[in-house]
Amino acid sequence: MTKNTAETINHEDFLFINDSLVEIFDKILRIEERELRKSRFKDITINELHLVHAITLHEQKTTSAVAHELHLSKGSLTSSVNMLVKRGYVERIRNQQDRRVINLTLTSKGRLLYRAHDAFHRQLVKSFLIGMDENDMPLIKRALTNLQNFVDEATNH
Repeated sequence: MTKNTAETINHEDFLFINDSLVEIFDKILRIEERELRKSRFKDITINELHLVHAITLHEQKTTSAVAHELHLSKGSLTSSVNMLVKRGYVERIRNQQDRRVINLTLTSKGRLLYRAHDAFHRQLVKSFLIGMDENDMPLIKRALTNLQNFVDEATNH
């Protein structure tokens, strides 16, 4: 494939891919919202769910690192973290090497939410890969890398 595949691809195929990506993105968000409302995590918004996911399970990230990763101002992050602390999902821990630095970690309730969200993502990946084999992986990885690069570039502007 060449760099200008988007310009040379069959119009119907282009529309199919476009419509599929838009519909899938929208439906994933709707599924996440619906499942949150049905779960014991009713008090969480989608943005807060993704903040819990960014904090991760096994490491303590600084507030600055999480804000940078999610492209949030420190003020916006602080507001969201305050709500998650209040609801028992996140803890702030002062860094032992530099007392000015605050690390974020998930509570047991936050870890449970993280694992539930991660299980959903694993189901998405497994369903995406049905019928694929090892020979398909380079193409899939290249397509996803191209999409990730585009999204990263657009996010940084």
